[in-house]
Amino acid sequence: MNQFFLGILTHLRRFYLNSNFYDKKISRIGTKDLIYKPSPHLLSSLIKYKNRRIKIKRKYDEEVLNYQNLNEKELKNYNNFYWFFSLDLKSSKNSIQSIIANWISNNEKYNKKSWDFNLTAKRIIAWLSCHPLTYEQSDQSFKNNFNKNIKKQTNHLINEINKSKIIDDKLIGCASIILVGLCYQNEKNYLTFGVNLLKQITKLTLNNNGFPKSRNIKQLIFYLKYFILIREWFKESQNDVPDHIEETIFLMGQGYAFIWQNAESDFLFNGNNISRNYDFDNYLKRLGYKFKNENKDFGGYIILKNKKICLIMDAGSTPDTKYTKDYQSGALSFEIISNGKKLISNCGYHKNHNKLNQLSKSTAAQSTLIIDDSSSCTFSKINKSWIIKKGLKIIKRNFILEKNYWKINASHDGYLKKYNSIHEREIEFYPEQMTFIGMDKIIKKKMNHNYKFEIRFHLEPSVKLMKTQDNKTILIELNDEGWKFTCEYYDINIDNGLYFGNKNLYSENQNIFISGVSNNQVENIKWEIKKI
Repeated sequence: MNQFFLGILTHLRRFYLNSNFYDKKISRIGTKDLIYKPSPHLLSSLIKYKNRRIKIKRKYDEEVLNYQNLNEKELKNYNNFYWFFSLDLKSSKNSIQSIIANWISNNEKYNKKSWDFNLTAKRIIAWLSCHPLTYEQSDQSFKNNFNKNIKKQTNHLINEINKSKIIDDKLIGCASIILVGLCYQNEKNYLTFGVNLLKQITKLTLNNNGFPKSRNIKQLIFYLKYFILIREWFKESQNDVPDHIEETIFLMGQGYAFIWQNAESDFLFNGNNISRNYDFDNYLKRLGYKFKNENKDFGGYIILKNKKICLIMDAGSTPDTKYTKDYQSGALSFEIISNGKKLISNCGYHKNHNKLNQLSKSTAAQSTLIIDDSSSCTFSKINKSWIIKKGLKIIKRNFILEKNYWKINASHDGYLKKYNSIHEREIEFYPEQMTFIGMDKIIKKKMNHNYKFEIRFHLEPSVKLMKTQDNKTILIELNDEGWKFTCEYYDINIDNGLYFGNKNLYSENQNIFISGVSNNQVENIKWEIKKI
């Protein structure tokens, strides 16, 4: 019944958006001209400029305008107009402005495909930021039409932004509304609306330390890029930067320094992929941003490091359900980096809505404990996304960092309800011996039936493994380094798996796994990784 009424409401809303009444509503605009013209280079942290610039030609112009023949992905790429950033600056302004004029003529009224919220927000940013090609040296008639359509699209964003379900899209929409407010001297209070909305987004998505409530590293960097972009627009347009934007950048910058700049490695936790943020670092340096964070425990992660070794553990509780769209159930999973090369890794994240997405969310894809082939969290599918149904809490967490001794100790209750068990993990590191000693404890609150367990240690695809003939040691070849893995009282083996470190791709990798049956009140599983 709920789905029936939801379908009716969706149909009625679609009818309303396509109506003349709605078109007149969003067509109520002022008469101010474009004043502030933002520099295109400010978007270089977000836009992947092609090394080879496209020089637009009449033939290309005609092909693009015939966009009815484009597939869905090509249509989206065309309608967001981010391809403008790859155009040769010597391209014909007349051809480019002709494309815009034709787009406006064909899409004057709302339609679902070309006026999608995300596409509209990006299109506004692209048209305004590429003003040397899209606006300069045009006649007054074109300028009037351009200004009118920008404001009309902005009115549509304001009308739809509270209905958008994707927070990241809200941020892009908010940025475009603020940009229009700056470009047209706050006509129709666009700037005021955008700044107030940005405050709401900050409160909704970030904790008091400026770290995403989702605990998603990729989201942290995405938000930081947009907040810095907005701040630079304010500065360049000679407007005072709102205090909350300054404060939020400072806090998010601490998270960025902690999770990337301090170690310069992509940690594969909770939706993250290999990003290699060196270009963003150069962008920050060019604009004069410097971030610092000397904490060892931040955002639910613990990082201990020296010049040669970096050890990181996910020691954070599950976020609130509404923030778990990209969450991975990898509590107490860890990664080790040796001389800039990853020795122990997680598998990464596959974002596309398919079985690989579900697999990459499971505990089996993390370097941690699995009980009876079950994950420490349970998921349910809502609107094509796997969302946390039952999460976990971190019961305790602490660390020691001394010159010759490190230790991380933490436990969680993810297996308490189903198996009456607590998972506690302790990892010690002895720098002088270059030895990691791990202890995984399965602590049963009640003696129940015996169950099997596995502890996985995933590796990147380039890392090679070999098991010795006595079956007691696994040798790890990490480029020019050699390590050995041992576990005295339990079976150890090598298994094949899938690696999702590169965005929406997968490749084969290997993992070491300890297996056994838990039949004690407290199961102590001790393992060791030592450099040879």
